[in-house]
Amino acid sequence: MLMRFILMAFLPSGVFGFGKTVIIGGLYEENPMVVKAFELSTRSLNEERHGNDDLPNQFVKTELVTIGNDPYDVAHDVCNLANAGIAAIFGPQDKIAARHVQTMCDTMEIPHIAARWEPQQSRGNGLVNLYPYSQTLAAIYLQLVTDYNWNTFTILYQNTENLIRMNQLLKRSDIHGHTVTIRQLPEGPDYREVLRMIKASEDPNIVLDCSIDILPEVLKQAQQVGIMSNKHSYIIASLDLQTIDLEPYQYGGTNLTGFRLVNPEDPYVTETFNRDILDWGLESPSQLTVEAALVYDGVQLFGRALKQLDDAIMADVKLSLCNNLESWEHGSSLMNFMRSTEIRGLTGLIKFDPAGYRSNFELELINLNLKGIQKIGIWNITNGIDYLPSMAALEVGEPSLRNKTFIVLIALTPPYAMLKESATMETGNDRYEGFGIDIIQEVAKKLGFNYTFVESDEVYGSKDPATGEFDGLIRKIMDGVADLAICDLTITADRQEAVDFTMPFMNLGISILFVKPRPAGSSLFAFLSPYSIEVWLYTTAAYVVVSLLLWVVGRLCPDEWTNPYPCIEEPRELENQLSLKNCFWFLAGAFMQQGSEIAPIGLSTRMVAGSWWFFCLIITQAYTANLAAFLVIESKQVLIKNVEDLATNQHGIKYGAKASGSTIDFFKASTHPTYKKMYEYMRENADEVLMGRNDLGVAKVLEGGYAFFMESSSIAYEAERKCDLDEVGSLLDSKGYGIAMKKFSPYRNALSTTILTLQETGVLKDLENKWWKQKRGGGRCEEGKATSDAKALGTGNVGGVFIVLIVGTALACIWTALELLWEISCTAINKNVSFKEEMKEELEFIVKCNRVAKPVRRRKGSSAVNLSNENGSTRDCSPPYGFVPTVITTSPEEK
Repeated sequence: MLMRFILMAFLPSGVFGFGKTVIIGGLYEENPMVVKAFELSTRSLNEERHGNDDLPNQFVKTELVTIGNDPYDVAHDVCNLANAGIAAIFGPQDKIAARHVQTMCDTMEIPHIAARWEPQQSRGNGLVNLYPYSQTLAAIYLQLVTDYNWNTFTILYQNTENLIRMNQLLKRSDIHGHTVTIRQLPEGPDYREVLRMIKASEDPNIVLDCSIDILPEVLKQAQQVGIMSNKHSYIIASLDLQTIDLEPYQYGGTNLTGFRLVNPEDPYVTETFNRDILDWGLESPSQLTVEAALVYDGVQLFGRALKQLDDAIMADVKLSLCNNLESWEHGSSLMNFMRSTEIRGLTGLIKFDPAGYRSNFELELINLNLKGIQKIGIWNITNGIDYLPSMAALEVGEPSLRNKTFIVLIALTPPYAMLKESATMETGNDRYEGFGIDIIQEVAKKLGFNYTFVESDEVYGSKDPATGEFDGLIRKIMDGVADLAICDLTITADRQEAVDFTMPFMNLGISILFVKPRPAGSSLFAFLSPYSIEVWLYTTAAYVVVSLLLWVVGRLCPDEWTNPYPCIEEPRELENQLSLKNCFWFLAGAFMQQGSEIAPIGLSTRMVAGSWWFFCLIITQAYTANLAAFLVIESKQVLIKNVEDLATNQHGIKYGAKASGSTIDFFKASTHPTYKKMYEYMRENADEVLMGRNDLGVAKVLEGGYAFFMESSSIAYEAERKCDLDEVGSLLDSKGYGIAMKKFSPYRNALSTTILTLQETGVLKDLENKWWKQKRGGGRCEEGKATSDAKALGTGNVGGVFIVLIVGTALACIWTALELLWEISCTAINKNVSFKEEMKEELEFIVKCNRVAKPVRRRKGSSAVNLSNENGSTRDCSPPYGFVPTVITTSPEEK
């Protein structure tokens, strides 16, 4: 015994509990879908138990028994299961057999889990019934008939149990003209006689309550008789209406309405169904019956309750209960855990009230139209039936808002709602003014309703990820505390699940609020600012390349090789003024607009020079013009230009947002790497960068070193009044502000249409200008707004002049090549030398870069040099080498 207590203290819970295997029993008739649901749900428990802390550690084994209608056989089957040490019994679906099983389970305190409709459901010690309570269903059908305003209708039922479900409808018959006719379906399979009686009565409204097994045949025969026309309306009491083929009645115009407990479009339903899609044997989740779905949920509920019992106490099963007429001491505890456990299953939320009845479930109101089965409303215990807007307009007509009075929630957030600045004491609605206040006034004028503004100092409303509940203004709208809410309330997906919104009265997005750039101060090298570094590098490269090119072209161009002594016809050498130093000097003089003593002679060199002069003209004039702009306009230091600059945080700028609201939710839900990184930063530094209100964020931005994420409309409002603030970068997202109201509100269409009308007529734009740029200090920063800062010119601005320079120099190169070839050809002919030899010598000379004097080629056999002109005179000739020859004049007589 001592060892047992020691092991209990140190070993985990459940070691001495149920062991490795727990057995559950299933008692079902010939119903393959229910049996399959029982087996698949058990398999799901076993497959997921190691990865889910809510599921039991034990392996759940099923003992499935097919029963008949004999109570003795049913009792024998229950005893066999009880003696085997089962932990719970599921089923059966038959009413008589189920009550017999419940009696035995109550005696042995074995949990009995049912999934069937009970007309007179009573709580037993060991019963958990997942089917909705019959009295609740009766109240639902009464509300539907009342909403449809059926003064007369016929209840067509199958048996007495069905009539019990209609007990609330029977009370609608009164002396005020409400007539209720009751007709029972015969045994079948021919139901036409009673259907003809309904046709003869000319009653267009029928409430049909029968089992899903005969419902298709009843509808088929009703169509044959002629009471499935566009003049007839049906309410089908079965929760399995969507499981049968309704296509034959889809286009007849019959108003066919019913409820469903299983939503085939619910993500959990589709995920569960698709996981075992091959085993279900169904085409889609819409064919899943309520009983099968409830059995599946019942096994899941049992598994989670078993886990809680195993964690709480050291329990085990007991054998031979039926033979020994004993009870299981842990059965009631397991039942209590099941009744207190709350899960979400195929049939929605599964929760039980203190009496053991299922509560807080939802039913979807569905209707058959030309598109098939469509959801038109939702019922819950809190709000009753909430119709979708289309249903509200279709069935009960578009409601009028005239003379109605609405409670409108507002938040004192400039400029949407503010207290009036008045010398007198205002009361009621007259206390408030603002953009949102004016919108409600304009909408009320057009629709004719009255309103009362109520201040709310709570948060706007966000969804708690743990509980799924909303708070703030959204919660008040959901609870019916107010009818409408208008402020800077962003329309988000989460909020639209809880409330409805009108179309947006303002479109906006998240942006960055930051201080305007401050003057950068003077610089010693400010004279370089007119051009970007790229342009300066390209200009320097152009100067070097063109200088070298001019030198090469000058050496190739024949016209640049001139006679240094004009008086000598055939000089021995020719000289070239375009040396490498002279070329650099010539281009520098042109760039500085000073010129030089050097002037190109040849056409090709002049083309290079002309291109360079054009280049210098544009570059220097553009530089002068942009330098003046830089001297007049003071440059400013821009720390951040967009959200990427802020994310890198090179300048140590902190950033944040409002602690709760759509802005921080945007960063939290974003999958963009930059936004995820920024959210992590804000979350880690929440105390320092996250603000409780927008005005606190604005004040922190003014202090410096901080950027605040905020809606663009609010940024524009602040920037109009605080001239040191500005919006930075583009919008991070796109969203809108709308008027919130209760889910499925019948007034949504009218309000949205009026908002659209105000937008199209320009009223909303006028109101926006009024509260952003006129009232309460608006427009203060319009005067003195500086023009945009001067920008350094880049290659995109002056790239064309570089192209002109390139084209000009390229043409010069081509031309000088042609000139060289022509000159060599002429020299070869005139001097009687070989073209090839002449070309070779020319190229050999050109590549000798240090030679500036070029020897003149002679005709073969000629060696004399004529140093005189044609008249034998040397006038105007400059003697070579500084030598002045002696001139002797003789007369003819002295010959």
